[in-house]
Amino acid sequence: MHHSTDPASLSSVVAMGLSGFVPAAVVPAVLMLARRSPLWQRVSVPAGVALPLLVLLHAGVVLGGLPHDGLPGGAWVSEPVLLAAAVLFWIPVLARTRHRLGDAGRCLYLFLAAPLLDLPAVGVVAAGQPAQGIAMIAGMLPIGVAAAAITWSWANREERLAARTLVPSPEGGPHAP
Repeated sequence: MHHSTDPASLSSVVAMGLSGFVPAAVVPAVLMLARRSPLWQRVSVPAGVALPLLVLLHAGVVLGGLPHDGLPGGAWVSEPVLLAAAVLFWIPVLARTRHRLGDAGRCLYLFLAAPLLDLPAVGVVAAGQPAQGIAMIAGMLPIGVAAAAITWSWANREERLAARTLVPSPEGGPHAP
């Protein structure tokens, strides 16, 4: 196994890791800070549009279908477009808009998105750049963490609701009022 310490190779690994981390962690963090902005209502799209848009743009950028490294200034075009798609992707999960998903929808949306967004990175690994592909997969782990956190929060909320609606019966067991 060859382990390269070539600066160009290391910088491409860092770039791929950041390319996964920014849409998966930085964009939702910024959106959380500004989630009450009226802008999100204006730019919001349905989840059924936002997810495929991000998946396809991400695949295009990662696998080279969109201008990136090959053309001068390609990253200046593809990266902002990818960031905009990431914002649209997170709006149905985090912002209160007409397209906001319910708890079950948010869980399904994020659990579906995580492997779909990792597929281009698997292609990078298959193309002979395992370090870059794994760095991107690792960078995108916050999507899975967000899915698990939303699921946990939803389950706890449902459990609290069920506990409030059930009252003890005279015989000692719970029953619905």
